[in-house]
Amino acid sequence: MDESQEKEEQQTSEPIIQPIIDLGSSLIQTDKGTIYVLTIVGQIEGHQMLPPSSKSTKYEHVLPLLATVEESPQIDGLLILLNNGGGDVEAGLAISELIASMSKPTVSLVLGGSHSIGVPLAVSAKRSFIAPSAAMTIHPVRLNGLVIGVPQTFYYFERIQDRITQFITANSGIKREALTKLMLQTGELAADVGSVIYGEEAVELGLIDQIGGLSDALSCLHGMIEDRKQAIETGGRE
Repeated sequence: MDESQEKEEQQTSEPIIQPIIDLGSSLIQTDKGTIYVLTIVGQIEGHQMLPPSSKSTKYEHVLPLLATVEESPQIDGLLILLNNGGGDVEAGLAISELIASMSKPTVSLVLGGSHSIGVPLAVSAKRSFIAPSAAMTIHPVRLNGLVIGVPQTFYYFERIQDRITQFITANSGIKREALTKLMLQTGELAADVGSVIYGEEAVELGLIDQIGGLSDALSCLHGMIEDRKQAIETGGRE
């Protein structure tokens, strides 16, 4: 292989590899359609920057990216790979709300774990999958730093918790009573309130749609893309 061929191959591979390095995202192009793959890992970073040693997903990167995916005629669907440990509530809800409001096919896959505010992220897609060994931690809202112990503070906590509960129940099959019971359960987490559930239990509760892995998630997404294309064609003919 001569030098010109090496340079050409390097230039071709750079656009594919660079987004993976920078944003943990990639584009899958096949004859079935084009899928944008987004990974949500580590902590969801909010208005406060996390230490450089912490893996994080930055909402200011994800929000415009999702808007681009929604509007791009070259992208047919979105696959979200989740392995996160919670993070900022409002940033996590902002991402979740944006995914839930997308018109294009969306599928989420929980790998390893999707904890705390990662639960709304997992259920925000139109179809959700979870690996058998993956875990999800469900607990009430927490706050770091100084807390002023007045009724208004606790009322504020209650309203935030209600927003999260409403979103989860609206975008999954779990009942509000069952979700609240899991959040307030004692004896499972050390010195804390809440529950840890795994793959099969998450599906049985209706929190996640089904057990599966990468091939299952991709197969489902391709099917949704095909259905959408047919619906658009039918609507166009009418």
